[in-house]
Amino acid sequence: MLSLHQLACFLATYEHGSLTAAAEELGYSQPSVSEQIRALERRLDVQLFRRVGRGVVPTTAGDTLRPYAEKVLSTVQETERAVAGIRSLETGTIRFGMFGTARLYASAGLVADVLARYPGVRVELIGQNSNDVFDQLRRGRLEAAMIAVAGVDSEGMAVTPVARDELVYVSADRDRLSSPVTAHRLARASLVMAETTWRATDSARTVLRRMVHETGHNPQTRIEVEDVETAVELVGLGLADSVINKGAAEQLLPRLAPGAGWVSLRPRQYDTIAIVHRANATLSPAARLMIELATKRIQAIAEPA
Repeated sequence: MLSLHQLACFLATYEHGSLTAAAEELGYSQPSVSEQIRALERRLDVQLFRRVGRGVVPTTAGDTLRPYAEKVLSTVQETERAVAGIRSLETGTIRFGMFGTARLYASAGLVADVLARYPGVRVELIGQNSNDVFDQLRRGRLEAAMIAVAGVDSEGMAVTPVARDELVYVSADRDRLSSPVTAHRLARASLVMAETTWRATDSARTVLRRMVHETGHNPQTRIEVEDVETAVELVGLGLADSVINKGAAEQLLPRLAPGAGWVSLRPRQYDTIAIVHRANATLSPAARLMIELATKRIQAIAEPA
């Protein structure tokens, strides 16, 4: 099999017309370069150079080989640069998991943060719900992620809480916002809730169930939807109230339900937001970058853990 070392010796000899000059350029001994050329000739079963005086000139076979050897070595160099670029975060694709609601007040800023540092990279933010993201982590499709962890089994995972986002009661009826909402009031409320596909394991719903269960009741929903934007629009229409993350409320109410407002629960309830990856994993520079930037972004909006 041809070796890169043989091709490098061939091209240096071809360029300089001298085994001695080729050896000086490459930092090898002249006999070593001669042996690499002979090995290449044996492998190809052709003569690549003829001796002329103190130098060498390429044969027809040598002239034929030259552009192919240059292409091979150029491809290798490009490959090395590509890998080095990924290692230094200059190029390549960065993938990071993030739960759905965070896209409303962190995802765009996070992408902007990454591209401000490394404009040559491609960014993929993956996930709709924390449980969906966690499943991709477990399957090895993601290296690291930021998710809400109340309803997630963390076995085999390193979980580092970085912030907590308050859950607030939103309503278009200002009378219902005159005081914090207790578990008893919440148990009787007519609610629209998002994340219906993950209703059994969604982090926010898990927190609310724990709160309402203390009264001997289960939280009831009048309307189930997938996305928090639709839930907020329905609140704005006065068809139901809801409980959503405070960050989402601050982003969405002015735009989708300007007549609605929010109030805290009593006692206050929180979604815990954490960085999650496989336990004892050695994280890549890209993963460490995303963890750093995502943590800064979410802590600027939610209360640091």
